[in-house]
Amino acid sequence: MLPTLNRSSLRAISHHGRRLLSGAPASGGGDVGVGQEILEVKGPSGGGVGGGDKQDTVKGDISSPTYGVKYNPGMPLDLKWVESVAVNKSGLEQRATQLGGRRTVKKVYQAAWLLRAISCIDLTTLSGDDTEGNVRRLCAKAANPVRHDILEKLGVPSNFGLTTGAVCVYPARVKDAVSALEGTGIPVASVATGFPSGQIKLEHKLAEIEQCVEDGAREIDIVLSRDKCLRGDWSGVYEEVKLFKQACGPNVDMKTILATGELATYKNVSKASLVCMMAGADFIKTSTGKESVNATLPVSLTMMRAIRDYYDESGKEYRVGYKPAGGISTAKDSLSYLALVKDELGDTWLNNDMFRFGASSLLGDCERQLHHNAFGEYAADYYMPSA
Repeated sequence: MLPTLNRSSLRAISHHGRRLLSGAPASGGGDVGVGQEILEVKGPSGGGVGGGDKQDTVKGDISSPTYGVKYNPGMPLDLKWVESVAVNKSGLEQRATQLGGRRTVKKVYQAAWLLRAISCIDLTTLSGDDTEGNVRRLCAKAANPVRHDILEKLGVPSNFGLTTGAVCVYPARVKDAVSALEGTGIPVASVATGFPSGQIKLEHKLAEIEQCVEDGAREIDIVLSRDKCLRGDWSGVYEEVKLFKQACGPNVDMKTILATGELATYKNVSKASLVCMMAGADFIKTSTGKESVNATLPVSLTMMRAIRDYYDESGKEYRVGYKPAGGISTAKDSLSYLALVKDELGDTWLNNDMFRFGASSLLGDCERQLHHNAFGEYAADYYMPSA
């Protein structure tokens, strides 16, 4: 008999996935279930950032999450903290390598986890040949990401309201996306500040942010000046990101793209993460998707632990979201990242207020896996309408 989603597995993914997954806890040592308040798992013997940390439960987990609020007003730049950052590279990479074998999602829960993954996707088109028609098709897919017959077979209620987390486009396409998504509640995200290189003048970066906000973008993905990071000008990074946050205004979330594949070391990634959070970033994001190396599990672990340290340093008041982007194209990939989030940050981050995937092809594979879960066979690509 094919597994289906039960009522408790579904009830909390509604409203764009902004509530925690709930349902029966996992059984068996290595399987990830749905609804555990804390993931009970022994820490890695090799340690991670800083090395040697052993934990029996998720550090930084929050029992009573609050959604729909600003998470991070920022704090004064603490260069002493930034310069004290240390990363145990071998322990970090060992921990990331072990993840796939240690934490797997039991088949009975896979559909619920994949629905959560879909609700956290920033469905993205960032191509030179983008047109209004392409953007409108993408928006239609974002509003109806999974075929209705698949959802019906899985037992998902017709009023479930599953959508992607956002649609992400170039600044010139913001108005098209806003128009296409009117009435859906799906926010439009726009890249800005000279994406992907960031190699334009500061005044042009600020003007681009302001224009995107004026056109209706509710999330701005800005890019760092990597040259400042590489020469250790953390004060310059901090001041620039603060200006970007001010340009976004109080009602727009700012995601800061680190371009980790161009930062050379995990230590630089960790330092850049901390500085951007101090400057007020609402999310930190791995990559533009245009670098030769994009999101990886070791880099994600580095950034998540920086988020956790920042949260602890703020007195457990300032929550910063996380967005891996680039190269995440399979349902299996998405489950690995969700498991890592659950391990490192806890259930509070398992929603699209706090976690996003930057992806263009991930949705299609998630839908194919849901089709297999529902009908016991894989559908050809042409049965999956998409942009």
